[in-house]
Amino acid sequence: MSNPSLDIQIQTLPDSPGVYQYYDKDDKILYVGKAKNLKKRVSSYFNKVHDTAKTNVLVKKIVTIKHIVVPTETDALLLENNLIKTLQPRYNVLLRDDKSYPWICIKKEPFSRIFPTRKMIKDGSEYFGPYTNFKTVSTILELIKELYPLRTCTFDLSQNNIENHKFKVCLEYHIGNCKGPCEGLESLENYQQQIDAIREILKGNFKESMKDFKRLMNDLASKMQFEEAQKVKEKIEALEQYQSRSTIVNPKITNVDVFSIESDESAAYVNFLQISHGAIIRSHTLEIKKKLEETDEELLGLAIIELRERFHLLSKEIIVPFPVELGPTIKVTVPQLGDKRQILDLSIRNAKFYRIEQLKQLQIVDPDRHTNRIMAQMQKDLRLTVEPRHIECFDNSNIQGTNPVAACVVFKDGKPSKNDYRHFNIKTVEGPNDFASMQEVVYRRYKRMLDENQPLPQLIIIDGGKGQLSSALKSIDELGLRGKIAIIGIAKRLEELFYPGDSVPLYLDKKSETLKVIQQLRNEAHRFGITFHRDKRSKASLQSSMESIPGVGEKTMLTLIQHFKSVKRLKLATENEISEVVGASKAKKITDFYKTTNS
Repeated sequence: MSNPSLDIQIQTLPDSPGVYQYYDKDDKILYVGKAKNLKKRVSSYFNKVHDTAKTNVLVKKIVTIKHIVVPTETDALLLENNLIKTLQPRYNVLLRDDKSYPWICIKKEPFSRIFPTRKMIKDGSEYFGPYTNFKTVSTILELIKELYPLRTCTFDLSQNNIENHKFKVCLEYHIGNCKGPCEGLESLENYQQQIDAIREILKGNFKESMKDFKRLMNDLASKMQFEEAQKVKEKIEALEQYQSRSTIVNPKITNVDVFSIESDESAAYVNFLQISHGAIIRSHTLEIKKKLEETDEELLGLAIIELRERFHLLSKEIIVPFPVELGPTIKVTVPQLGDKRQILDLSIRNAKFYRIEQLKQLQIVDPDRHTNRIMAQMQKDLRLTVEPRHIECFDNSNIQGTNPVAACVVFKDGKPSKNDYRHFNIKTVEGPNDFASMQEVVYRRYKRMLDENQPLPQLIIIDGGKGQLSSALKSIDELGLRGKIAIIGIAKRLEELFYPGDSVPLYLDKKSETLKVIQQLRNEAHRFGITFHRDKRSKASLQSSMESIPGVGEKTMLTLIQHFKSVKRLKLATENEISEVVGASKAKKITDFYKTTNS
């Protein structure tokens, strides 16, 4: 180690769980991290060259190391989260959120009011939430209003005020939205029973409310009060409809939190679902910008601590896609099958959809950042040493062994660069020989680029698997470009990527953006090659057909090729149609010729 001072600081670190802090020469915080073993973890930063440039830059800037010893790894995780939010180090992911989330408040007062709020006042009132948006809050409050007639006024409904007739019923009473507790027309006991039922609904438990309403409906029906029974039935239906929308798993699964993560090169997306009585009562997805190639395990652990703190979660069990260390008080479940696996899959789906949505928005708002992210992802997925900013893809076309041609399409920054597309007529190969044809066009393409000092691509893609790849490699070797340009072959079904000297293919996720770019390249090369091949065949056919027409020269022939596209269309054209293109005299010669040859 080049810095003796750092060497001493590391040697004196304990072999204990804790949090370490890196500072630069100006005593500014650079990074905060947690460790099961402080000495071992911190040493790992300095005894190797890291894969990412950012980490290497961080290490070069470190001048001072501070640490805090804690009893357990869980305590280290909690402390790390708090220090990151407080100190906001440059190289840490920040899980800040300036939003003030809405709550539903059951006010501590006689005849409690229920209303939404963004402020928690410690006066003994109950708060449910926070919810991730006001739409959810509005939906729940609308359901409560439909089920239970509660007061909305702000009167002090003390027993003394009610007995002294200080208040009069308002319009809400007359239209049936309130039972008039302000004038003593509803007892506190009856009102409180409704509040108790609402409290259970807010917890996700619909069972008791459903039982009470069904009992009331049957009582009213037995007393022949069918109109009132119908109103209660409508409330049951409203509750059932809300329950069916929110209940997605076994109702026995209660007081459980679900966390999942979806990530790419630049960011991670952590989805959280809170489950109570089989119902999702809260959902939120957190986006985390990566700073130092953090792993999914690191980011998920940090996000779980943050989300539990942010949403005041007290559940004793969490469901996650892989094990995380959160201490002995929390049960960590990694389900493989059953209802719990179903809810985890739903969370994963939410994280994926959120990521796709954010990427679509990013593509519109910040196309450069979108491009940079895709390039970084392709570099990682395809195991390249540099980002593939310039990609070229080759495809051969020879239908029924005639007119062999090849196409080269060019993508720059992940998008087609059509001005750089090139067609090749096969010159040195007799008959349909795809391997020899590929060898020829690859040699011709890069020999010319070298001769003209043109910038070479970072990646070459050969459509055709192992055989085509081997042929292309012969030309690359002959030109001395092996190791200077990455080259891979694609099997026909786009599921296998072959690398030079590697018999085992690479399989990409069928939904990955890297595979989508490769598919687009291959389809474009195929389209471009086929179009050229068809034009060439059509031209050859038309030329051979017209060579014997007296009085028709090359210029006329080219004009007819551009207009009619094929011999068949020309033969079917009338004399007037042809005369509009090449004049009446030549049109008569052409139609007379075809009449003679067809007779």
